[in-house]
Amino acid sequence: MSQTAPLPIVKEDSEVTITFKLELVDGTLVEETPENEPMRFKIGDGTFISSLENMLVGLELGTSAKLSLSPERAFGLPDPENFQTMNKAEFPKDMALETGHVIGFNTPTGDEVPGTIHEVLDDKVIVDFNHPLAGASVIFNVKIEEIF
Repeated sequence: MSQTAPLPIVKEDSEVTITFKLELVDGTLVEETPENEPMRFKIGDGTFISSLENMLVGLELGTSAKLSLSPERAFGLPDPENFQTMNKAEFPKDMALETGHVIGFNTPTGDEVPGTIHEVLDDKVIVDFNHPLAGASVIFNVKIEEIF
């Protein structure tokens, strides 16, 4: 009787290639790998949120998994302190300021962070700097294509 070697498994420092689909509980597609274009990354490099990367550790090569994450394990809950009131004059005059519109803002360190227009008042704009998926439960369908 011949024994087959165990399948490789994802470790804390593995480099992996995956195909995935990230969606909201209602089926709304958030992001997915293009067909025939798997994504390669190293566990722990910050490509995905750490709770998601941790869920991949221990999966065998070829495994397909459907992982459900609550808001607390995914992108967090909305923080009321992440809402900022800004003067309308701070925005370009030709910019359409509409509720739900996402705008990139430059931080003092030169990074860009997304902000979602929460409310437009007469001379003020309330911007939500929480992650756009804060408060959302998500479903991550993933297949481990390669492990290096």
